[in-house]
Amino acid sequence: MQSYVCELCDYTYEPDKGDPENGVEPGTAFEDLPEDWVCPICGADQDDFQAVPETA
Repeated sequence: MQSYVCELCDYTYEPDKGDPENGVEPGTAFEDLPEDWVCPICGADQDDFQAVPETA
């Protein structure tokens, strides 16, 4: 699954880890996050995240 990085604070959302402290189970794809989920570090909206280029 694709990881996403916050453009404001560089927090990386990793689907395999999720965000359990904020109610997001491991294995949750970025696209499946609740609409009200925000960056746990700076509070940025999901619109402020960019897909991390996958390395070969």
